[in-house]
Amino acid sequence: MTDDLREQVRAAARRARVAANELVLATRERKDAALHEMAAALRTRAAEVLEANAKDVEAGRAAGLNQGLLDRLALNEARVEGVAAGLETVAGLADPVGEVLRGSILPNGLELRQVRVPMGVVGMVYEARPNVTVDAAGLALKSGNAALLRGSSTAEHSNAALVAILRDALEAAGLPADAVQLLPCHDRASVTHLITARGLVDLVIPRGGAGLINAVVQQATVPTIETGVGNVHVFVDASADLDMAERIVLNSKIRRPSVCNSAESLLVHAAVADEFVPRITEALLARDVVVHGDERFALDGRVVAATDEDWGTEYLSLDIAARVVDSLDEAVEHIAEHGSGHTEAIVTSDFNAARRFTARVDAAAVMVNASTGFTDGGEFGMGAEIGISTQKLHARGPMGLAELTSSKWVVWGDGQVRPTS
Repeated sequence: MTDDLREQVRAAARRARVAANELVLATRERKDAALHEMAAALRTRAAEVLEANAKDVEAGRAAGLNQGLLDRLALNEARVEGVAAGLETVAGLADPVGEVLRGSILPNGLELRQVRVPMGVVGMVYEARPNVTVDAAGLALKSGNAALLRGSSTAEHSNAALVAILRDALEAAGLPADAVQLLPCHDRASVTHLITARGLVDLVIPRGGAGLINAVVQQATVPTIETGVGNVHVFVDASADLDMAERIVLNSKIRRPSVCNSAESLLVHAAVADEFVPRITEALLARDVVVHGDERFALDGRVVAATDEDWGTEYLSLDIAARVVDSLDEAVEHIAEHGSGHTEAIVTSDFNAARRFTARVDAAAVMVNASTGFTDGGEFGMGAEIGISTQKLHARGPMGLAELTSSKWVVWGDGQVRPTS
């Protein structure tokens, strides 16, 4: 069975390579037409998607999935419309393929150009988020890549319905259906076969919990971009406008607590703690957020005493760890010890404090007086994202079209040869 599954995955990768070789020659006009066709098909066949998704949600509830995962899994008409609109936004973006990154003419007359090119075959390994299926397919197509999608069994019916619709739309637009393929999801060995298909797969991107990401990064022989978990902090500085701080903390935490840009920790400067801690505690509790506070954070029976484990936890739920710090430096040190390199925010009216915070905090995105919820490819104008990279090589932060490309040097001459030594 394992050998059969390995060959199934590798056969899909070979088909993807054929499709990628065709996509590399596709004009922007053809790719954009396909994206619009995909968006229209999703709208027309939304009922199929929602029916399939209802099966997954029902099975997820029966299996005891927590509310955060169920929220990530669930689709409704608005969310289907959102991913369809995302495809249209991607169609409206500039095509990264062929962009000249730099160039020059050497003294010997050689003309150098470094240009963007597709990665080729991109594998995605992700958990219960069917919207990723559409986002990944759309971004891969526009950047000239073929996508091998390995979603979780939790979203089996949703992903199957979505991929069937996308493949039909690709064919209708005259592009290869194998530019988007869904891999088997019931055997974890399919992940292993994907991430070790070196030579057939050019890049793997894991997107999900820490366990999934670590397993892929540690076991892959295919080049991998690490998308990290989001242990995200909001620091309320001594000079913060407290009305603004309350809005930002609440939006960062409760807008959608199951996503990776949701705030998981709150740090409050001691200079404003007497006023702000009771205020924000009441506001959070009123919205059913469980506050895990240190000994200085209003431990009055309604706030749970924080443990060392809380500071490093990505809750993905209506929970937040909260601590009072004596300085900006202490806040930065806390983030350095417990943060995951995803998103960090400061609320401050002090320009120098903001500058020090943004310079010293090591994260893919640093917000000044803005919600952490803005760390998102769509919000950054990318149309959608294929993940948020927390590593420092090639891509960091929300990954859109440019991050799904590599580059090549194209050198034009008219007969130049190097002198023999």
